[in-house]
Amino acid sequence: MSEQFQELNVADFFYKNKDLVGFDSPHKATYMIVRELVENSLDACDGHKILPDVRVTLSKVEGAGTEERYHIKIVDNGIGVPLEAVPFAFGKVLFGSKYSMRQNRGTFGLGGKMSLLYGQITANSRITITTSQGGGKIYTFEISTDIRTNTPVIHRREEADNKSHFRGVKIEFDFEGDYGKARDKIIEYFYETAMVLPYAQLTFIDPNGSLLFYPRITQKMPNPPLETLPHPHGVDLEMLKRMIMVNPHTSLQVFLSKNFQRVGERTARAFLRSNGFDPHVEVSELNTKQLTKLVTALREYPDFLPPDPSCLSPIGDELLKEGIRRLLSPEHIVVTTRPPRAYEGNPFIVEVGIAYGGAIAPPDKPGKVQLYRFANKIPLLYDEYSDVAMSVIQSINWNQYKIKLDEVPLAFITHVCSTKVPYKTAGKEYVAARPEVEKELELAIKQAARELRVRLSKMEKAEYKERRTEVLRKYLSMMASFSTFLAEKNKEPNIDALFKEGIIKKHRKAELVEDSSSGDLVDETKSEDDKAEGGESESEE
Repeated sequence: MSEQFQELNVADFFYKNKDLVGFDSPHKATYMIVRELVENSLDACDGHKILPDVRVTLSKVEGAGTEERYHIKIVDNGIGVPLEAVPFAFGKVLFGSKYSMRQNRGTFGLGGKMSLLYGQITANSRITITTSQGGGKIYTFEISTDIRTNTPVIHRREEADNKSHFRGVKIEFDFEGDYGKARDKIIEYFYETAMVLPYAQLTFIDPNGSLLFYPRITQKMPNPPLETLPHPHGVDLEMLKRMIMVNPHTSLQVFLSKNFQRVGERTARAFLRSNGFDPHVEVSELNTKQLTKLVTALREYPDFLPPDPSCLSPIGDELLKEGIRRLLSPEHIVVTTRPPRAYEGNPFIVEVGIAYGGAIAPPDKPGKVQLYRFANKIPLLYDEYSDVAMSVIQSINWNQYKIKLDEVPLAFITHVCSTKVPYKTAGKEYVAARPEVEKELELAIKQAARELRVRLSKMEKAEYKERRTEVLRKYLSMMASFSTFLAEKNKEPNIDALFKEGIIKKHRKAELVEDSSSGDLVDETKSEDDKAEGGESESEE
């Protein structure tokens, strides 16, 4: 009996393999649906520098049988979806606006679609979409997906006058889930999102009627990422062939300067000549062997400029500090941002914050690290001990910074933004230990730790001075009386004036000594490895 062969389309594949993208249980699916839809709404705002206002309502559907069924409604004030793209944007898997060379929360254009598909699979629910780009009309669709063909099915389409001047998207559908088990993760998700987006307004009403509200605390927003061309270090053979199909009758020199970022004609000519290529030959004339040689040379050529960081949108030191201060209320905040780097031609930026003291509690058990991880402004809540940030923190010798992780009230905040975050899984739960990303995280954490050590040293010195002052204040009156008796005087000296003058002189002298040795204080907190790494990073920059 011969085997039967058949094709499996992408919608059918993910329908049969929901666990690959995080929909592996009712409670995990509940969390993923909220997360994916909120991220799509935030992208629709951030990308166009619109201050986000995202409202989510999750309610329980009564009379749905033994399974727990929920109705979700999410409304945003983003840019909206063009009329002609609505059916495909919500009813076709792997169709979307996330496939350009710029930073997006979404990577595969899959999470939001899987949320809708999950509702269709578990609750036989159609999705209702209401959208407007701020014009005179508002459009409503009722859509499902034909899983066998990965095509949208439109069940209803209406249009009406946009009297309320609504702009954005409203999505509603049912699904089977478990909010009771997902509740803590969903609340944590909104909490951490508010930390990195202090300019966003977030509202969540849960099935119990509880309201979670994070108002925006600033009008400042980071600049939106700009679309850019690929970097030559990230090219592969298939990418090169596709580029050539678009411009087959172009010389190699012009082809490289027009299709890759930060490659001018002079750089292209120098690269081609150093690798034995004729700058004037047409790209369509290259055979497979020559194309393979060209790809290898592009990936290894050392004189290309670093990737253009304009396609990235980091949080920024000021906004990150505001978010940390708002939700963690620490005594000290140290934030550092590394210069742009690249892995496989993909630009990335690492941002790190360390918060100390205040409302932060010490670890409740040995080995526990309070770590808040973000990638492209997305909170990562699962598998934290598999994340590269955790492994970097655990590999550092904290004794050289005079910090005991098991005892001090310390919180780490790490953010990796990139056109392609190296997630380990399609569910976007943790960042893989790519050597380039790992190195930048280590340098950023050590840089922040050195600055924190300086601050803590100054704080310890100030506390010591205060204790010494209190001791002197306690015994100075007795010393004055005894000195008066020994000197056979009748009038005791003015204690307050003596105390003030003596303490001020002593403190000024101590400050001068401290200022003259402040450079040594920083150097003492550096290990030999840190100094070497610092030198490497400076030479790279």
